[in-house]
Amino acid sequence: MSQPVVKYTLTKQGRQPEWLCKESGAFRGEHGAPANKEGKLPRFGSPQDTIYLGMGCGDVDPDGTPDGYVGIITTKADLQTYITEVGTAAGYEVITGTVTGVSTSVTTGGSEAWNPGEDYSGPGLTTTTSDKVTSTGVGTVRTFGASQVIKVVTEVNDGTGISTSTVDTPVVIDPASTKSNVSTSVGVVTTTSGGAEVGVTTTVTTTTTESYTYTDVTTSTSTSTSSTTTDGVTTRTDTVTTTETTNYVTDYDYAAEATRLWDIYEAINS
Repeated sequence: MSQPVVKYTLTKQGRQPEWLCKESGAFRGEHGAPANKEGKLPRFGSPQDTIYLGMGCGDVDPDGTPDGYVGIITTKADLQTYITEVGTAAGYEVITGTVTGVSTSVTTGGSEAWNPGEDYSGPGLTTTTSDKVTSTGVGTVRTFGASQVIKVVTEVNDGTGISTSTVDTPVVIDPASTKSNVSTSVGVVTTTSGGAEVGVTTTVTTTTTESYTYTDVTTSTSTSTSSTTTDGVTTRTDTVTTTETTNYVTDYDYAAEATRLWDIYEAINS
């Protein structure tokens, strides 16, 4: 009895089908893809609206298929073609975090210098900062696109004068990240309220929006402390290490993934 590679959905109760292969090492739940075509009447309802790859526990009955069965894949070439179609539609990519910058700051001083009292007159702390050591990763630096309201100016005219309030919300990204492709747009909204008895109040709201891209870089710091005592004098040293990590994007290896799953299929069926 073979254990085929199948395309399937969950049961109507949202569970894995009972007819999937139960052999140790068999795969299931791989490469989920939408079961319904966009803009078309849905063929599958929730929770059966995602198609997965897995292994069945036997050959398909020609007289009928079980609930959740969608299809079968019989060759490695067809498996790679299917995974490529699913991955291309989903935007598969490999993201690898790489340390691209490391710098240290070392602060040294006697124990009293770290917590000086009012009468302390000894030497202070000494800090030495190293140059940042940089490196690069493999692939293309991952970037994100974003848009944010950076300023809102509100002018209120109640007939006796104009009052203005401004709210600034600057864009905040990691200090090691790079922002580019910046563009700004300004929108003005005018509203009028009040009436003949209370007069007319006009409110003008001007909103400034900034659109930009920025690199996927994150900064982290760690601190280590050590102490040494020589001739009764204790010296404390704090070392602060700042690490920058950049996420790089490389192409997804569809052939390698097809080989991985097909090797499992062949091992189960050997």
